[in-house]
Amino acid sequence: VQVLVVRGQVAGDGAHAAAGSGARLARACEEGEHRAHLRHLRRLRVGQQAPLQAVGHVEPVAVAVAALGLAVRRLHLVAPPRRLLGAVERGSVTLIGATTENPSFEVIPALLSRSQVYVLEAFGKEQLQALVQRALDGDEWLQSHRVEIAEWDALLRASGGDGRRRLNVLELVVAGAASEQGEAADGIHIDDALVSRFIQANLSRYDKTGDTHYDIASALIKSIRSSDPDGAVYWLARMIEGGEDPKFIARRLLISASEDIGHANPTALVLANATFDAVERLGVPECRIPLSQCATYLASSPKSNSAYAAIGMAQKAVREHGDLPVPMHLRNAPTKLMKDLGHGSGYRYDHDHGGFSGQECLPEGLAGQRFFRPGNTARERSIADFLRSLWGDRKG
Repeated sequence: VQVLVVRGQVAGDGAHAAAGSGARLARACEEGEHRAHLRHLRRLRVGQQAPLQAVGHVEPVAVAVAALGLAVRRLHLVAPPRRLLGAVERGSVTLIGATTENPSFEVIPALLSRSQVYVLEAFGKEQLQALVQRALDGDEWLQSHRVEIAEWDALLRASGGDGRRRLNVLELVVAGAASEQGEAADGIHIDDALVSRFIQANLSRYDKTGDTHYDIASALIKSIRSSDPDGAVYWLARMIEGGEDPKFIARRLLISASEDIGHANPTALVLANATFDAVERLGVPECRIPLSQCATYLASSPKSNSAYAAIGMAQKAVREHGDLPVPMHLRNAPTKLMKDLGHGSGYRYDHDHGGFSGQECLPEGLAGQRFFRPGNTARERSIADFLRSLWGDRKG
């Protein structure tokens, strides 16, 4: 992004960045020949005049390249006025934004359609080490304490790939060690034990409203679907350690019990419902125990999505065929007039026919259509056998 900005080749860009991975684009934007025309804004909202004043200042004298660059942090908060969008459209303004949110969901479509998106990944181990070393070499306060880092693992775990967080952790550890050792200390030796002592809880990188929230929830459900109880309980632990609402977790388990296990083991839905009740009664931290029981049980259960697939097919039929009329024999007939109009006429009460009448229950135009097809698990094979004994090949 920096190279394109310096060359004047950016035609409106957005950077989707992991927290602390360098979302500040001002330094990149301020280098090169376009530095004099940069306006750096933290956020834009409808009604704010700063972006409009910037546009009004430059647009009358716009020349060959984009005459104005607007660098905007927290791009997901932008609701730009029409005049700004028009200036971006005409090329008289280059809007360079950064956001830690997923731009597909959080950046308005009018702005996203005019932008090129670049993804800035979280820092890796070598990048984080280089960042800390640069701080040790250039920060007077850190140099005054003669800091030496012997072990990196605990610092890496505490940062979660976030450069800003890692520097904050380093500062906390150095300040704590300096306070304990006093001014007579001959330098500060940082190892994993020292970091763990001052960072009492791992600063879990878990945003309860951002992409990480949905990624980890997805990992939990997909681990259950893959029959991997170890993966399921690990991602469950990540959610709990990140401070996720346990009711949200319990709701996800309820959905999985029906969507992914369903008729293969109906007890799974009963347990998931009981888990939700237990979460409400127990609260944090004890609710982690029934959540773990439920997640590992679901992961260890046979899988079937036949009920999930059936409702999907039935809804598709409703959308494609519209509101087909209810067959007369299935209609309600609470009054004499309705009976005279034929409502309920021809209905066969199944209990009067040995428990099965064989009457068609789908509307005309869908008669004979199959939506529910039992899977191949042991329990569903028994369901298929039962239906076949009644309907033959029509529903077996």
